Amino acid sequence: MGHEILRIEHLHKEFEGKTVLDDLSLTLAEGEVAVIVGPSGCGKSTLLRCINALEPIRGGSIFLDGAEIHADPRKLPQLRQKVGMVFQSYELFPHKSILDNITLAPRKVQKRSREDAEAEALALLERVGLVDRAKDYPRQLSGGQKQRVAIVRALIMHPALMLFDEVTAALDPEMVREVLDVLLDLAKQGRTMLIVTHEMQFARAVADRILFLDEGGIVEEGRPADFFDHPKTERAQRFLNTFTFETVKE
Repeated sequence: MGHEILRIEHLHKEFEGKTVLDDLSLTLAEGEVAVIVGPSGCGKSTLLRCINALEPIRGGSIFLDGAEIHADPRKLPQLRQKVGMVFQSYELFPHKSILDNITLAPRKVQKRSREDAEAEALALLERVGLVDRAKDYPRQLSGGQKQRVAIVRALIMHPALMLFDEVTAALDPEMVREVLDVLLDLAKQGRTMLIVTHEMQFARAVADRILFLDEGGIVEEGRPADFFDHPKTERAQRFLNTFTFETVKE
């Protein structure tokens, strides 16, 4: 692993007086893949949104490559370029082609030339198997294809950290696999990623470290084999048991 990319210290977040994240601390090294699992409503998605400054925080600090994210609002646009976030709802512009969706931010924000941005966009689309759809519009693509485009749109900004928030939640099973294969490939390339998912087999395959969240805090963390085969806490054991069923028919 490389140097520290992300550091969170005693993070506290509330919604309308209800605590969502409570004294949460973690670090993430360059090239590390950490997967966040836990029950619905435990603060997983909120944590990612706080890291990207899409949500204000009530207390604590978040540092990206040594710079405090919430310290100076004027520096947010620059810091956000270092974080690529992919949502479960794609967030593609319906009136723009796939190529234009991908190249808009590098051209407008990073002031890259159209030729440079389009050349990289086509190369990235080739890697995810969608180069032949560059001139199509989002309505012409399947859910899995749209999600792969959303990943490419994040990658083209050359982020130091990639955040994935339940990117397969709205997809059919076959589409789930095509998106997860892209994330597995990114992990092999050494990308630094923080992934929220309910796909337990995928989490086990891709993660360097599992973070189990419940009630706004990290209840347990460890290597995938340790967490899935020998969970230390009773709460993690109960959570993992929800994915196990006994055969009732021969």
